[in-house]
Amino acid sequence: MHDCTCGSGARWCARADAIFDVTDLHVLDATRDEAGRLVLTVETGLTVAACPACGVVAVGHGRREHRVHDAPCFAAATVLRWRKRIWRCAEPACPVGTFSETHELVAPRAKLTSRAIVWAVDALRHDDTSVSALARHVGVDWHTLWDAIRLATDERIRDTNRLTGVSTLGVDEHVWRPSRHGPDRAVTAMVDLTRDADGCVWARLLDVVPGRSGTAYATWLSAQPETFTSQVEHAALDPFRGYANAIRDELPDAVAVLDAFHVVRLGTHVVDEVRRRVQQQHLGHRGHKHDPLYRIRGLLRHGAEHLSDRQLARLDAGLDAGDPHWEVTIAWQCYQQLRSIYHQATPAAGHRVAEQVIASFPTCPIPEIARLGRTLRAWRQQVLAYFDTDGISNGGTEAINLIIEKTRRLAHGFRNFGNYRLRILLAADGTRPYRRTPTHA
Repeated sequence: MHDCTCGSGARWCARADAIFDVTDLHVLDATRDEAGRLVLTVETGLTVAACPACGVVAVGHGRREHRVHDAPCFAAATVLRWRKRIWRCAEPACPVGTFSETHELVAPRAKLTSRAIVWAVDALRHDDTSVSALARHVGVDWHTLWDAIRLATDERIRDTNRLTGVSTLGVDEHVWRPSRHGPDRAVTAMVDLTRDADGCVWARLLDVVPGRSGTAYATWLSAQPETFTSQVEHAALDPFRGYANAIRDELPDAVAVLDAFHVVRLGTHVVDEVRRRVQQQHLGHRGHKHDPLYRIRGLLRHGAEHLSDRQLARLDAGLDAGDPHWEVTIAWQCYQQLRSIYHQATPAAGHRVAEQVIASFPTCPIPEIARLGRTLRAWRQQVLAYFDTDGISNGGTEAINLIIEKTRRLAHGFRNFGNYRLRILLAADGTRPYRRTPTHA
């Protein structure tokens, strides 16, 4: 790059500085090294500096080169050669002999610029990528990049302001080490499900803790400031008594709401259980592909309103051939009634159907349906709370679980829980720019 006068006869080029876009740093030279990296030589225009100890005007004492990796530029890893100015204090009695100039882009003894760290953190937040891929683009080792990301992420997580405004809290478990067995195999995830002014939910992960238990959830809640727990008005959960007890003890003023998805899933499991039992009793073996009930196992999980005439005919034929005592048929009809709770025109109508289901299912002669009825009766308050809270749902938590699962696959699994926690907190912080269409509760 040729020297280019810029206004007052400076040795740097204004156009190169505009591309580099860092205040008070100027580009002197741009080359490519043998590895294909873009190497930029930069320096500041500082001509006068005061001693940080005594304030006396310092004297120039030469320059020292500081090599640091910047964010990639023009499809190449970028290295800065900062010709850092060294100053010498002119006061003989000052304890400071020499000192180096500083700049916010490059911390002392840093290997990465602050811009490179922000670029990598934002990539993990907004894109489906891995630390190893980002390290390759920057041109550094995985550990070098991750150490910088970890420090920056820790600082963000410690900011208590990110917990402000959480009025609806979701909780669910997630398996983070599928190959493991034991209490450290799963984690408990806390998710912000607060609606905005338009009534839309932009779910974001607040934290994860080891273990799937009410104790794990209660411990996390008790560790939060009172300003956080006092603002939580609703708490969505799946039918797990441990989480319910934690909400009762640590969020006494919050309304616990049983998630509609998990309620319907209980009905799906019951239909499958009845089908398998009738299959064994009628044919004496597990389902084979030509068995009537086995062939309609997928149709039994669907809502009746989603089935075509052809599918309904297949369903009826399968039940006529494989359900001699009408047990599967009745279980499927009960399942449809359970689903209809959440498809009524008004919350009041849904509330009435839910009351009917809770009152009638426990007396059903089919044992699996009776057991489901007893479960719903035990969770009656939380089930009905759905209609009193304008449909609070844990669906946003399930969406966060999908992002977590994708992050785990991209990393080919995790062995270190601390690294896993930071990665998913970045990926599921609710700021991904492609989420243009909000998910209504």
